[in-house]
Amino acid sequence: MANKITKSFVDNIPFPDTGQNFYRDTELKGFGLRVGTGSKVYFAEGKVDNKTVRVTIGHHGVFAPEQARTEAKGILGMIARGINPNDADKAKKAKSVTLAEVYTAYLKARNSLKPRTIQDYDRCMKAYFEEWQTKPLAEINKDLIERKHREIGERSEAQANLAMRFMRAIFNFALGQYEDSAGNPIISDNPIKRLSQTRSWYRVERRQTVIKAHDLPAWFKAVNSLPDIAIGRNKHLAKDFLLLLIFTGLRREEGLALQWKLVDFKAKTLTIPDPKNRQTHTLPLSDFLFNLLEARKAQNKIDAAEKGEDESPFVFPGTGEKGYMDDPQKLMKKVIEISGVQFTPHDLRRTFITIAESLDISAYALKSLLNHKMANDITAGYIIVDPERLREPMQRITNYLLNAMEQKKND
Repeated sequence: MANKITKSFVDNIPFPDTGQNFYRDTELKGFGLRVGTGSKVYFAEGKVDNKTVRVTIGHHGVFAPEQARTEAKGILGMIARGINPNDADKAKKAKSVTLAEVYTAYLKARNSLKPRTIQDYDRCMKAYFEEWQTKPLAEINKDLIERKHREIGERSEAQANLAMRFMRAIFNFALGQYEDSAGNPIISDNPIKRLSQTRSWYRVERRQTVIKAHDLPAWFKAVNSLPDIAIGRNKHLAKDFLLLLIFTGLRREEGLALQWKLVDFKAKTLTIPDPKNRQTHTLPLSDFLFNLLEARKAQNKIDAAEKGEDESPFVFPGTGEKGYMDDPQKLMKKVIEISGVQFTPHDLRRTFITIAESLDISAYALKSLLNHKMANDITAGYIIVDPERLREPMQRITNYLLNAMEQKKND
């Protein structure tokens, strides 16, 4: 319907019972009014590349007809120049998107990230990029990145590199997610490249600490003494947890979150269903590990019965939200204090790896024991590893550890 759009005309238009009615202005071609069941909205429309483009101006009441007409002239001028105003508006919004908004979108897109990974990302955002969160991503340039990297590096070079690797992932995501009206990325280049171009990445040596063979007896004795000399409900659990790590090479969180349903006493195996590399990991249990877990299972049942509770599904139960024991840092410090041996949970994994390598275990068996990917090895892609093939090397590692700890060797 064509009419001159005036205030009195718009005021008198009735709302339809269903659908929408369109009224187009007789004086300004492309200016119109859309009337729905409860709204009256001004718009401008025209063609760009032979496609009709309609742009909403605003509601009647918020805009008077003459105000809307003035807005429409500007929009129609853009259309006449072949510019799609909707694309321009989208580009404007894209250029103003903040770091916090991009990070939220990144987490939503990467919905398979592990909770621990998200916690690490959140901590990184808060610790190093708090003041940037409301800043448009397009304003975070190479100079800012270089200064921030240097600033963090004054406290920790390793953390500076880690923070910038995280930021590189955010920018790479944004490069493919946010575009201008021509379909070009709002960020033409990842500013983190500056660190490579100027060779500003810090040289951080990979941590190589392990428990040396001559320190194993003191460490083993201190770990086994925890139930007698430590305080707290987790002292028995912590002992078995630390032994599990050094005799399996599992990562800290893999050990803490281990569930009984993943321990097969009949087959003498344990399985990590969702490890760091997403490849299900099944390990054979050496005799020592089998006895350790069997005793832990029995003790968990006794502990649960004494408390009048159901048995926990976790090998190392806890009282927190996760259901399993928190990282026993205080008890680890007690072991360090008694033994004089400094270590971290990952040092136990490195100790397992170092011993396995020293026993001339085949490269494929070693990688399988550690669940390391062999992406560039074509032959490895054809090898299906049966846990039973790993049982003999697993027992050899256990024997070596027990012998080094001055314990009776398992045969």
